[in-house]
Amino acid sequence: MQFLTRFLPSFLASWLLTFSLASLFHSQYVVNQLVSVGVAVKLSDRLSLTVDDWIGLLPTYGLIIAIALLIAFLIAGWLVKKLENYGVVLFVVAGIVAFVTALIAIESMMNIHIIAGARGWGFYMQLLAGASGGYVFAVMSKIRPASRQP
Repeated sequence: MQFLTRFLPSFLASWLLTFSLASLFHSQYVVNQLVSVGVAVKLSDRLSLTVDDWIGLLPTYGLIIAIALLIAFLIAGWLVKKLENYGVVLFVVAGIVAFVTALIAIESMMNIHIIAGARGWGFYMQLLAGASGGYVFAVMSKIRPASRQP
């Protein structure tokens, strides 16, 4: 029951934030690349592209992020039992590692960047999305030292 009441809502909120940030960062990276080569992009086009990317990336990149976060958070949850005072840090790192692993593994296996916005500084923005998701999960699921848990 604790899974349904504490961890599932925390995971879904974390995933939604993480995916939304990753999609937003991807979209803006791509737009900025266009602007850097002289293409004029109106604000309305930026917004439209951002929404279209969010919808378009949801079934693929959204699923990849969900699986990567699930695996990373399970491992972090196991580590929290051994390193009780580092719960939030472990989940933030888990979010980052989830993205590093997913992006590098897919690039290595398929020899492509699955997300164009994960090149250059865009790669680090994807990691920031993962870190944000890890933080939200830890806070929402009330990860803290075991000695203080009820």
